[in-house]
Amino acid sequence: MFESLTEKLQTLFGALGRKGRLTEADVAEAARQIRLALLEADVNYRVVKEFVARVKEHAVGTDVLSGLNASQQVVKIVHDELIALLGEDGGPLATAAKAPSVYLVVGLQGGGKTTTCGKLAALLRKQGLQPLLVATDVARPAAIQQLQVVGAAVHVPVFQLGTAHAPVDIVRAAVTHAREHGFTHLVVDTAGRLHVQDDLMAEVAAVRDAVPPQEVLLVLDAMTGQDAVNVAEQFNARLDVTGFILTKVDGDTRGGAALSIRQVTGKPIRFLGTGEKYDALEVFHPDRLASRILGMGDVLSLIEKVEATVDAEQAERMEQRIRSRAFDLDDFAQQLDQLTQLGPLDQLLEMIPGMGQIKAQMGGAVQVDPKRLVRIRAIISSMTPKERRRPELINASRRKRIAAGSGTSVAEVNQLLKQFEQMKAMMGQFMAMEKPGKPGGKMGGLLGGKGCGGPGGGFPFRL
Repeated sequence: MFESLTEKLQTLFGALGRKGRLTEADVAEAARQIRLALLEADVNYRVVKEFVARVKEHAVGTDVLSGLNASQQVVKIVHDELIALLGEDGGPLATAAKAPSVYLVVGLQGGGKTTTCGKLAALLRKQGLQPLLVATDVARPAAIQQLQVVGAAVHVPVFQLGTAHAPVDIVRAAVTHAREHGFTHLVVDTAGRLHVQDDLMAEVAAVRDAVPPQEVLLVLDAMTGQDAVNVAEQFNARLDVTGFILTKVDGDTRGGAALSIRQVTGKPIRFLGTGEKYDALEVFHPDRLASRILGMGDVLSLIEKVEATVDAEQAERMEQRIRSRAFDLDDFAQQLDQLTQLGPLDQLLEMIPGMGQIKAQMGGAVQVDPKRLVRIRAIISSMTPKERRRPELINASRRKRIAAGSGTSVAEVNQLLKQFEQMKAMMGQFMAMEKPGKPGGKMGGLLGGKGCGGPGGGFPFRL
């Protein structure tokens, strides 16, 4: 997300980096470049106009602060304005004084609404709550069955009364069922509809009025750009939505919808759908997204991903093995498996501070190859337990056998063994540099943490 915008802003900031004091001409040119970059990112024209005006107002005549050059000063101004544009954190979802809390999920047909309901239910379940999915789409064939499949995948039950009942009656019955069986939250999957379909809009409005929900969440496809903003305006006017869930942000390189919706509607983005898996739903943090847009990384989100994925005891055991120089290829394979669980590698790279600058310097030549993980895993699996524990035993004939068994080449086996030895040595160096009693925690166990796995290291990407 925002790949194109990030690259253009990085180029602009690099050009400004050679200046001392900003003149009005410099600011005017920078504003023009920012305007073009935002418009190309499919940001709403009105939003772009107001955003650029605020940047110019703050930047004209600005002296370079102590320790900051002109480029960094503009970055700070743009960063602050992006946060203001994206709005403050929406905060936690509202809850009812008496359970269950009702979350009404609405949106267009085909926008990923049912899957998003499953993701939201999975997130609530992960928080120790007792969600219940409610099927009210009685018009679309097999809609109830689809929600049941989603519910089974996230281990959340589905309440349904078939297609003979009105959505209002289904939701009322679901509330009664939830109170009787101890469910704390209802995630109501509604039928997809267009804002111009008055009968369907009246139907969902009737549900909202009959069982007042704590949240009315509109699911929007980020890849539709300005169409998503228009849909947001219309649904908000009819239903007074409380927040938005943007889906498919991992496939949207422009990001115009995310930068426009809050300003146009005045309502917050609550979640971002970042992938197809049911755990790929992120709480929206404007300050973190602003940092990603400017190529400044997002360490907090990266740490949260690691903490949610990596078992603390397992990480501690791994760290002890690294410290004792006992780290072997079995441990390396385990680390690769954990890395895979964190999500798509290109999204992880966006969270690493400085990666934007590296990409700009390399002309955007950062290649992420998830298939390489599979090949590395196959090579390690083709080794005997003794070879994985003692890689120094792997001679030429063994390398041929491992290559044949894994469907790879001897050159790939050689490359993996070389990278493993480099990473093992690097891990030892970083552990030796740490102060006693200051373990790296979960991050310290993931591929060595603290800088390990860079170019030429164990990560499955190349610069």
